[in-house]
Amino acid sequence: MWLLAALLMAGTSLFAAPTGKEEPIDTTNYKAYYGTVSDALSGKSLPFATIEALGSNVATVTNIDGNFTIKIAKDANISGLKVSYIGYKNKNVALSDFQGDRAVDIKLEPSPIRLAEVTIRPQDATQLIRDVLLNIRENYSEQPMMMRGFYRETIQRGRNYVSISEAVVDIYKGGYTNQYQVDQVKLFKGRKSADVEKMDTVLFKVQGGPNTTILMDVVKNPYILLSEEYAEIYTFHLSDVITIDDRLHYVVSFNQNDYVDDPFYKGRLYIDMDKLAISEAEFELNVENQEEAARMFIQRKPMSMSIIPERAVYRAKYTIEENRWYFSYARAEVKFDVNWKKKLFNTSYSTMSELAITDRTYEGIEKFAGKERFRSTDVMNEKVFIFFDQGFWEGYNVIEPDQSIESAIRRLNRKYLRRNG
Repeated sequence: MWLLAALLMAGTSLFAAPTGKEEPIDTTNYKAYYGTVSDALSGKSLPFATIEALGSNVATVTNIDGNFTIKIAKDANISGLKVSYIGYKNKNVALSDFQGDRAVDIKLEPSPIRLAEVTIRPQDATQLIRDVLLNIRENYSEQPMMMRGFYRETIQRGRNYVSISEAVVDIYKGGYTNQYQVDQVKLFKGRKSADVEKMDTVLFKVQGGPNTTILMDVVKNPYILLSEEYAEIYTFHLSDVITIDDRLHYVVSFNQNDYVDDPFYKGRLYIDMDKLAISEAEFELNVENQEEAARMFIQRKPMSMSIIPERAVYRAKYTIEENRWYFSYARAEVKFDVNWKKKLFNTSYSTMSELAITDRTYEGIEKFAGKERFRSTDVMNEKVFIFFDQGFWEGYNVIEPDQSIESAIRRLNRKYLRRNG
């Protein structure tokens, strides 16, 4: 029997298998820079900080431990990196500060806001959301573009990783004001952990992969979060003013109204004060109605099994360049509690998927052929290959794995070698 989990209300999809046409990269033509981003006062690591190569579209994000690697072509005219994080001052770091393979510890200073200096404080947060949606044409690209991104997907049983998949993906990103230019994803290069276990008597499959994460672009796909009925579904209120990327932002919190029965979301939208553009969104599904929430995720399961969604959390980020915001990062985490009627103890499963946009261009715009695109029924782990080669990614920018994922990869690969050696 199959347990099929979609990470959003809509079904999602995954890549077509590699075609063997991957572009070769000269591994001597780039240099890798390593660093850690942390709070200058507490020393606490800062996960999901944005790292951008100044004067280019090359970027990455820090992992859960605050670590990053960014690879830059040696002939690129780039002298430094810009590091940004919500609520902190931006920091530029010269490439000359990086010596060999030594990781540079980059400390960010908190950016306090003196509210007396903030002269515009809207009283009607719902109207503020309306203004944001009306300003999409001015704040986001009307033209389609091509993006390259790094995608990672994991499945855990309890605290143990049982499946890890990664891929470099190509993305056709449609214009934000053209509903017919639908975003598309295809596999460029991918790999997976060597051993995918059967979990109890259930084979857990996650549909969608990177298609789920590009759906989390809530500006391009407002129906995900801000449908036409959003004013009737949610209550909005202005909860804070902070800085992101050295720009003042409203923090608008929202929750579904008490009289709304279907599961919707609660969370925060970060809105640039000057341009009225969403630069970040954090939200989670209301799972209080467990039966209804389960219907949104589970497509098939054994009759003797009950599945309870415990939490579903989503995050989307945008980066700004020349007063335009570009989709740059998305992450989805979903946790389930699985119970068999004749078993004493429940088992928890969790899935995580994240996508970091590492480059973008307005050149070479083309939609993908149908056989290349992800389908809503595709499963990541079935479309990529086992990995052992530490140099697999060559010059591609990827998200550094956290220590627990690194150890899980080693464990799963050792198990595979023992069984097949």
